[in-house]
Amino acid sequence: MKNRTVRCQLAFLLLLLLLAILAAVSFRVGSVSLSLRDIQAILTGADRESTAFHILWDIRLPRLLAAALLGGALSVSGFLLQTFFANPIAGPFVLGISSGAKLVVALVMILFLGKGLFMGSAAMILAAFAGSMISMGFVLVIARRVRQMSVLVVCGVMISYICSAVTDFVVTFADDSNIVNLHNWSMGSFSGTTWDQVQVMAAVVLPAFLLSFCMAKPIGAYQLGEAYARSLGVNVKRFRAELILLSSILSACVTAFAGPVSFVGIAVPQLIKRMFGTAKPIVMIPGSFLGGAVFCLFSDLIARTMFAPTELSISSVTAVFGAPVVIWMMIRRKGAQK
Repeated sequence: MKNRTVRCQLAFLLLLLLLAILAAVSFRVGSVSLSLRDIQAILTGADRESTAFHILWDIRLPRLLAAALLGGALSVSGFLLQTFFANPIAGPFVLGISSGAKLVVALVMILFLGKGLFMGSAAMILAAFAGSMISMGFVLVIARRVRQMSVLVVCGVMISYICSAVTDFVVTFADDSNIVNLHNWSMGSFSGTTWDQVQVMAAVVLPAFLLSFCMAKPIGAYQLGEAYARSLGVNVKRFRAELILLSSILSACVTAFAGPVSFVGIAVPQLIKRMFGTAKPIVMIPGSFLGGAVFCLFSDLIARTMFAPTELSISSVTAVFGAPVVIWMMIRRKGAQK
């Protein structure tokens, strides 16, 4: 027990250290390099009129906070879905939930832009949440009829294809200017984030994260089976609804601001479970949040620096690092079943 506690403490310290290192590198690296002395002067409030201050304070810092908040949100959302379906392959992207959110956001975005209206953060989140809930509804209907998780995953992929096809169909008849805006968003990126958007993200993600953490005890009971959870007084029907709601809110917030981001919700919770050596929610939820923040900060750093000044989509980078983890999990799971 003592060894496990020490392991968890060291794992949290390592994640915090990685987060601090990635933040420092993200501050320095870019089209304009900043020295540590420049960063220290800017953070202490000196020389507020300089170009360096504008680059760090108005561009890089909001982007960094967005990557950390949304990466953590997506990872926690994946952990909640994996708990709900009792399977490590479950995730917002694989089950088509992110694609459903993308579809509704695209429809609303084209509608707003077609009428010359500005689509605010609240409208984006509401549209993404509606799309997430619609896709989740389809997944739940299929889950009641299908017991094998592999079949459910295939159905989720099919839902994703259907949503993408409908999105492409709608885009075909949209104005050219609207297509450009939609294309930039649908590629997935943390660029262009403003302080107002960061405030909205924090107002949505942090309360949802705290609620998820407060549910750690019933989640732990649910992991041991519905019958065991009921014996401890957990209202399983309400608990499952709360789990779906929180997961959808977190994944919807990510899709609304950064577009569809792949594999973070599947890969990171599994890596954190291996890292901490436990599946206890009281450890996994904050661990997944920190792990998702680190993973997305690292991916964002690669996306904007590897082929600078050309920027890669964040989803492409997360897929490169996340997909091998998913393949490894599936092979390992198949081997364990033999």
